[in-house]
Amino acid sequence: MTQRVLGPKGGWRRRRLLAVPILLVACAALFWIGGASAVHNTGNFELDGNATNNPAVPGDDWDNVCHQVLHTDCSTTSDTSSASAVSFVSEPNRSTSIFFGGGSKDPSDISAWQWKNEGGLPDKDNLRDAFAARYGNVLFFGSDRFDNSGDAQQGFWFFQNPVAQTGTSPNGTFSGVHKVGDLLILSDFSNGGGTSTINIYKWVGTGGDTGGGSLQFLAGGTTSNCANPTPDTFCGIVNAGTITMPWTFTDKSGTPNNGALNGEFYEGGVDLTALGLAGECFAAFSAETRSSTSPTATLKDFVLGGFAACGSSLTSTPSVTGSTSIGTGSVSVSDQATVTVTGADPWAGTVHFTLDGPGGVTADIGSVPIQSGTPATDPVTVTSATATVTSAGHYCWHALFHATTPSTGVPDAPDQGNECFDVTPVTPALATTAGPDVVLGNPITDTATLSGTANKPGTPIINPTTAGGPAGGSITFTLYGPNDCTTVAFTTAVPFPVSGDGTYGPATFTPTAIGTYHWVATYTGDLPNTNGTSATTCPDTTEDVVVSSVPSLMTSAQSFIPNDSATISASQGGDLAGTVTFQLFESSDCTGTAIYTSAPIPVSGASPQTVSTTNTTVSTTAANVSWLVSYDSTNPAQDDISAKCFENTVLAIANNGTVTSP
Repeated sequence: MTQRVLGPKGGWRRRRLLAVPILLVACAALFWIGGASAVHNTGNFELDGNATNNPAVPGDDWDNVCHQVLHTDCSTTSDTSSASAVSFVSEPNRSTSIFFGGGSKDPSDISAWQWKNEGGLPDKDNLRDAFAARYGNVLFFGSDRFDNSGDAQQGFWFFQNPVAQTGTSPNGTFSGVHKVGDLLILSDFSNGGGTSTINIYKWVGTGGDTGGGSLQFLAGGTTSNCANPTPDTFCGIVNAGTITMPWTFTDKSGTPNNGALNGEFYEGGVDLTALGLAGECFAAFSAETRSSTSPTATLKDFVLGGFAACGSSLTSTPSVTGSTSIGTGSVSVSDQATVTVTGADPWAGTVHFTLDGPGGVTADIGSVPIQSGTPATDPVTVTSATATVTSAGHYCWHALFHATTPSTGVPDAPDQGNECFDVTPVTPALATTAGPDVVLGNPITDTATLSGTANKPGTPIINPTTAGGPAGGSITFTLYGPNDCTTVAFTTAVPFPVSGDGTYGPATFTPTAIGTYHWVATYTGDLPNTNGTSATTCPDTTEDVVVSSVPSLMTSAQSFIPNDSATISASQGGDLAGTVTFQLFESSDCTGTAIYTSAPIPVSGASPQTVSTTNTTVSTTAANVSWLVSYDSTNPAQDDISAKCFENTVLAIANNGTVTSP
């Protein structure tokens, strides 16, 4: 390829480039051109037998393509308005890029072609420049040649795979291979270019009807001049008179002012939709001259360059970005994919979505069909099926576009990353209710109400078939005090098990010391979805319980310790000898049970003798008491005295009541 640049003295010079850039119009719309439209009158491009844009006619021309590729004026400062692909390639000199060898024919695969940089071609077969442009599904192509002496036969290849010259002259070869669907357009110009016969083939490799089966005839065989006002799906035209080329051009005749004589400039167009090749992608473009329009004709000169391979890209935006809470235990998420396809129109495919979760889990969220509109709308956006995630953690969406339109060559396109988000656990609320203040010796209590927990993860954690149960974990109650937040008075030996939201407890403890006690309840949580939490911290007066001292009680009641005496006498029989026994009853007639019985009290000596009780411990509060007294004589001359209820006592007792502290 040659890119033209200004020389040091303002004249034009040529520089050979080994690689031909592929230029796409950024953000250009792809326009659908239906099969019923006239190729020469689409409104996108001028097929009028010259290379210069006519401001009065809608559409671009080759000067715009030249400017867009070479970035020089090309007699204009404007690029194309809406071309999806353009190419402009120049021969460095007339002796370069010439086919040779018996395998250099269109029915042969590219690997059999050969080239050299040696002259010897007829001047009318020597190409100077070749150019192409695509608008939706219409291809426009053209060339200019060194001389117009004689009829011309030209061909134009549009390759789906990249094709380039390799090696060195005179045994140069080509890289790249044919792909089914490569397009060959053969044009025959006679009568000074007034008659244009076009035949169109596609490469099939085997099974075709032309060139030994490698080519399949699609359309043609009729005269198709772009000046025809009727609808056409393909046409070609040459300049009817001398025209001024918008780029540097010198023909054999040395026509001044970049002039091209009649038939030295050719342009044409073809509707891919009408040929059943809608959406075909072409990475390379070549113009060639030939000995005839026969597909097996000997090839002569060629100009090869890049065009616009199909491209695709995918960007996606998840419904959740950054982070979101697990909520009650599940979150609904989705992904939105925007697909941009270049070089094909229309196109169709699928976007396959997967979602990675914590622990190496990957879930297949399924494929969503996607296609361009008619006319094409690009980019196109689709949304995945909704996925349900049931575990806190880190998640990442992945989307992959896969083209399904036959033979388009549109590559797969993965997303560009940045599709990750986090699902965070919840921190539940834990409210406690301490029991009332108590008096020492009574138990104190506390209960805890847990709310805002999240269910456990389901199985699997993405789109589960088994739902997760309520949050587990346990609640422990700790009692601090008395009167400080460091001394632990009590901790539940067995924590209360948790099953989701609810009220747990009560925890019960009976203090042994007075003072202010403080309850603290702590929930362990149930990760990954539910964090742990504490109800309060110490001190917090809302959880204080006061244990007060026990009140004192005083009552008064009078009592007395009764004693008795007995005098024993006998008129005869000598000295007294024996014992006296006393029994005390809380009754007036010695009935009931004696509350006091004395030991036998000795009696001896001359009559009379008096003896007394020695009670010091048995007291009574009874209003009536009586004594039962007996005498057991040991002097045979004197009788016993049997027990007799000798006496009773009646008391009037008045107590003053009860006094309570303080």
